[in-house]
Amino acid sequence: MALNKTYGSKPRAFQLTDDGEYYMIGSEVGTYLRLFRGSLYKKYPGLWRRVATFEERRKIGIDHTLVATNVTLIKQTEVEEILQGDDEKFKMSPSESNSSAVSAPAKPTRANRSSTANWTPQLPATSHLDAVALSTPIIRPRSTARKTKSFPVLYTDYFPSSLFESANDPLDLIPVRVDLDVEGQRLRDFFVWNKNEKLIQPEQFAEVLCDDLELPSSAYVPAIATSIKSQLEQHSNLPLEDYATDQRVVIKLNINVGNVSLVDQFEWDISNPENTPEEFALSLCKDLGLGGEFVTAIAYSIRGQIAWHMKTYAFSETQLPQLEYAIRPVTDVDHWSPVLETLTDAEMEKKIRDQDRNTRRMRRLAQNVPQWQ
Repeated sequence: MALNKTYGSKPRAFQLTDDGEYYMIGSEVGTYLRLFRGSLYKKYPGLWRRVATFEERRKIGIDHTLVATNVTLIKQTEVEEILQGDDEKFKMSPSESNSSAVSAPAKPTRANRSSTANWTPQLPATSHLDAVALSTPIIRPRSTARKTKSFPVLYTDYFPSSLFESANDPLDLIPVRVDLDVEGQRLRDFFVWNKNEKLIQPEQFAEVLCDDLELPSSAYVPAIATSIKSQLEQHSNLPLEDYATDQRVVIKLNINVGNVSLVDQFEWDISNPENTPEEFALSLCKDLGLGGEFVTAIAYSIRGQIAWHMKTYAFSETQLPQLEYAIRPVTDVDHWSPVLETLTDAEMEKKIRDQDRNTRRMRRLAQNVPQWQ
């Protein structure tokens, strides 16, 4: 049975190879089928797809200087089968289709369903320092009785003089990452903390966080407060030489929020005190149309990498040369542009596992870095 509900005109097909195969752009097909923001690959995980190369994007007519995101190609023949209603074979992953072809056509049991491996395509590994993943959603049973909020406390109880003094204190924002596993529940969060904060203590913040997420305060509050205090004590601002005017380092972003992944890299002058990660993150998210969760994640990632480079810059053997031209050549645009991807749940889970493994490796390397005396 052919599909009747479509949106807009039918996407164009392109012949990009010599084998006679025609391809379509995945985002255009998803819009035509009313499957927006990656829903096409979630509904049809068995679709053949790959990322278009630089030359193929030029043949299609996509300006790489204006569109920096990856372009996914799918086969026209498979799209035509879906439009004609023959889409059942694309609703299962290749591993599931192979297993069903070999075995008898019987209804799988619960054990067989759970043992089926999820199909995850091979994605190119992205080097990064510390990937930032979305805060892990906490699964908790529904409570019948309505819970009465006991936090946050009323900050108007402070004297106006103390509020004025706190507002005039200089900001010293420290990247803080909370990654705890208590009583079988995992809490993952990231934010920046003002080291000169006097009105709110880590224990108070932990109580508010546990109250918002409905976590047991007796188990989580001490762990969260201890994690924040330990990271504040370990962080140290290392002032650079006054005569240093060009100490650029490469900042790499690898941010995951929901099913959206942001990968980017750029140069950052750590000797310029006017460079503010929060303002840069806000401007970047405005340009890319991203939500507020990305702003916090980007600012946290930049500040964490700045702290890393402040410790290792004096010992680095790969310092960037003096800047001569502010504009990069056209051939380097793809390597120095933000890339947005909408991944499936299986792809995102695999990517987060790889990032956690790389994060642990970088932390082991950080412990061996020489410290300032």
